[in-house]
Amino acid sequence: MRKVEVVPYQQRWAKDYESEKDQIETVLEDECLAIHHIGSTAIPTISAKPIIDIMVEVKDIKKVDDFNVEFENLGYEALGENGITDRRFFKKGGDDRTHHVHIFEQESLGIKRHIAFRDYMLAHPEEAKRYSELKQKLARNFPSNIDRYIEGKDGYIKEIERKAMEWLRENKGDEQE
Repeated sequence: MRKVEVVPYQQRWAKDYESEKDQIETVLEDECLAIHHIGSTAIPTISAKPIIDIMVEVKDIKKVDDFNVEFENLGYEALGENGITDRRFFKKGGDDRTHHVHIFEQESLGIKRHIAFRDYMLAHPEEAKRYSELKQKLARNFPSNIDRYIEGKDGYIKEIERKAMEWLRENKGDEQE
């Protein structure tokens, strides 16, 4: 059973991301186009589950499966699409997860959505504070029920993603279309 733990931002999360990024780049080599720190651990003003979310942009999503053994050698479990079409998902740490890797093909909506969410939260500290408070409340209410914790965030996340994508279009113009 996964414990739901939300903690204040930790400075080491950025370093943990950088360390893992270097290893992922070594595995994927030329297939890798970009790697991004996403999720709550990428937003210094909010509390988060202490799991580093990493998003990788690749040339061809189908080729990622060829690297499963290399990811396993780094301690990851390959979970395929894991409920999201055209994504590859890897987790590290079993039930005490430390890292999630989300891999999408270049130009995918998944990439734009994650970047928009992160950047919107960074640009809107009042919204980030609301999100942080929601996550803390849900963690207190459901300390041993990750499914209820996730369900509790779902509507809020969808609303922020909608706002974030609109904000991205307004602020970055056609380059993000």
